[in-house]
Amino acid sequence: MESAQQLTGMSTISKLQAAAERGDFLVTAEIMPPKGPDTQDFAHKAQLLKPRVHAVNVTDSNRAVMRLSPLAGAILLEQMGIESVCQFACRDRNRIALQADLLGAAAFGIRNILALTGDPVKSGDHPEAKSVCDFESVRLLQAIATLNRGQDCAGHALNAPTQFYAGAAIDPQSPSDSGIKSRFLRKVDAGAQFFQSQMITDFERLAWFMETMALKAGRPILAGIFLLKSAKNAHFINRVLPGVNIPESVINRLEGAADPLQEGIQLAAEQIQMARQLCQGVHLMAIKKEEVIPHILDLAGIGPLG
Repeated sequence: MESAQQLTGMSTISKLQAAAERGDFLVTAEIMPPKGPDTQDFAHKAQLLKPRVHAVNVTDSNRAVMRLSPLAGAILLEQMGIESVCQFACRDRNRIALQADLLGAAAFGIRNILALTGDPVKSGDHPEAKSVCDFESVRLLQAIATLNRGQDCAGHALNAPTQFYAGAAIDPQSPSDSGIKSRFLRKVDAGAQFFQSQMITDFERLAWFMETMALKAGRPILAGIFLLKSAKNAHFINRVLPGVNIPESVINRLEGAADPLQEGIQLAAEQIQMARQLCQGVHLMAIKKEEVIPHILDLAGIGPLG
């Protein structure tokens, strides 16, 4: 029987990895799967992003709010010809389930994985649920590297190795310099091949991170760019997202705008231009407004992919 790779004619590396290795400026964006089985809107938004991004992240019950499986969402995108980054959070699965889902991803041609620990259960819509956390993100990266070598975490041989391009999250704005360095280097050592950052509001801090750590490691860093829709939205994010500090100057700019959403779009475009001077890519987050991402990229001077 032919392998999934033979049947699909798939390259051994993802388009995202190939672009990273060429030194291209990388663009990814994330879409939350639906809270229900209807994937029509999810697929429509992804289709709009297809010509503009190297890959679309499918989130894994972000903020511990239960949604459609990221594996199901990523399979749907791949079947549509849209490259995905399938996020896996350790919060809800033990090592057996994580490896099983990873093998399922490989079987369906998914190459890009983002390894996450996961947001605390109590922050979500099922606060009575029990966290699993058999692994955390570093252990998951190590597991992915092991699968890529053709073995499971218990040392048993697979019938074929996986070929994942493994990524991890990073927060350059964490207040502890030593903490950032330790976490970053542990993830690099565990096999992280690219990094998507949390929402960036302090570009001087991003520059410091790039100069003191990231450039030496030689891994692509994609700066997290978040679409702020209003001053109220910015205040909410400051309140609920640990480590995020949207400056008052930005909030005042949104508050004074005749059209706060358009001002947020312009701000995101400006941030992309700043990130382009510092790192190899951007990761765009425009929750419930993903359809405006092409416009943001146009304003930032980034056209459709070749």
